[in-house]
Amino acid sequence: MNVFELTRALVDIDSVTPNEEAVGVYLADYLSEVAGRTGGRVERIEVEPHRHNVLAYWDAPVITLSTHIDTVPPFFPSREDDEFIWGRGACDTKGIIASMILAAEALLAQGERRVALLFVVGEERNSAGAFAAARDARGSHYLINGEPTESKLVLGSKGALRFEIIAQGRMAHSAYPHLGESAIEKLLDALEGVRKISLPQDAVLGTSTLNIGTIHGGRAPNVIPDHARAEIFVRLVDDGDSTRRAVIGAVAGKAEAKEVLCIPAAQMGSIAGLETTVVAFTTDIPAFNGSWGTPYLFGPGSIHVAHTDEERISKPELVAAISTYQTIVRQLLKA
Repeated sequence: MNVFELTRALVDIDSVTPNEEAVGVYLADYLSEVAGRTGGRVERIEVEPHRHNVLAYWDAPVITLSTHIDTVPPFFPSREDDEFIWGRGACDTKGIIASMILAAEALLAQGERRVALLFVVGEERNSAGAFAAARDARGSHYLINGEPTESKLVLGSKGALRFEIIAQGRMAHSAYPHLGESAIEKLLDALEGVRKISLPQDAVLGTSTLNIGTIHGGRAPNVIPDHARAEIFVRLVDDGDSTRRAVIGAVAGKAEAKEVLCIPAAQMGSIAGLETTVVAFTTDIPAFNGSWGTPYLFGPGSIHVAHTDEERISKPELVAAISTYQTIVRQLLKA
């Protein structure tokens, strides 16, 4: 398959988190055929029942090309025109998977066998696959992580801090509100406190940002609500400790702050000759915790169309990424 055919084949497999099993089987089968021709090995490494990371390697890996195989909802299949391949996961990250595989095949054809491919589950929710891989390191010295970075090498990426804010009240007839206790009003007060938090700044990554993503609560318009819940997401520029304390303090006495996920911000190195950038999104890199080597971040495609119904990836950028991944590997092997 060429890179366009492989990208479309991957996009057409629904792998919305946590339903990655089918695409994992496809990748394991595809890479097993490559490994069978080239003397490599492929492993499906269980993370949870029906959820597997996929690892392909030849000689002891010095450099590992890695990205995630899950996508955000909703699934929609691929299509293409002269310029783009469209579909869920086209740029985040099935086009990247295809370009990494073709880059590895090209390196093998040139006699370079010190490269591995590692594709993991769960990045879009909690990095479950990367955390599992961190416990099963194989001696790799460098990790080249793939996300849509507009074909620029990333110097730094923001982290993530997720909380559920939960408020409890007491039901009553809305005609007699004094007999109840509104959980929604408590939640609104708590969220107002959260919105007033002063967020940290970083010279490279800029300012942390806060999003109140969901709000749920209540039973009916004429019932004083006994329960309410919100989910908040902070894009971190540091390790998250000060923001965690600030959120817990802001909701104290009004609601409970339940931490769901914390991934610290990450700063990476540069490579001569490659254009650089910084990004506001979070990756699997902190979850690997250095276990697969010094991290680098690069990928074709734009994050601005990822997670949208206009998700797509440029065909010329896909082709160019095959060469760029090879360049990064060769440069790091010389280091």
